[in-house]
Amino acid sequence: MRYLCQRIMISYLSLGSNIGDRHRYVDEACRMIESRVGRIVRRSSDFYSQAWGYESEHEYLNICLCVETSLSPEQLLYATQQIERELGRTVKGVYQDRTIDIDILLYFDALGEQLICHTNELTLPHPRMQEREFVMVPLKEIVR
Repeated sequence: MRYLCQRIMISYLSLGSNIGDRHRYVDEACRMIESRVGRIVRRSSDFYSQAWGYESEHEYLNICLCVETSLSPEQLLYATQQIERELGRTVKGVYQDRTIDIDILLYFDALGEQLICHTNELTLPHPRMQEREFVMVPLKEIVR
């Protein structure tokens, strides 16, 4: 009998929403991540913050997730960008109000080694996460 082993990696994601029903967008994104990306192992508490990198009157709801996934970093990026589009995000790479934003912060392979990646599409670890309290506070809550 032949068994297929699926390699499980760990990824940490940051989610944020500041327009519309923020809680609904974040919860729906989590449901979509669970069905398309992998099992959510840990979810941080809600963290509220002002816009970063631009002015907005809309406060952000931010969370971080720890997710078990069999997706490669590139597949994970594609999946999260697809979720963003389906939840109404039309422009990426511009600081503006948004229904949902999903960033890949960290990625660890099946052996627990942190992946370092620098491509045109993806940089890991996330290059600006250390500058953002709205990322670091919820991330520190769930990193073990």
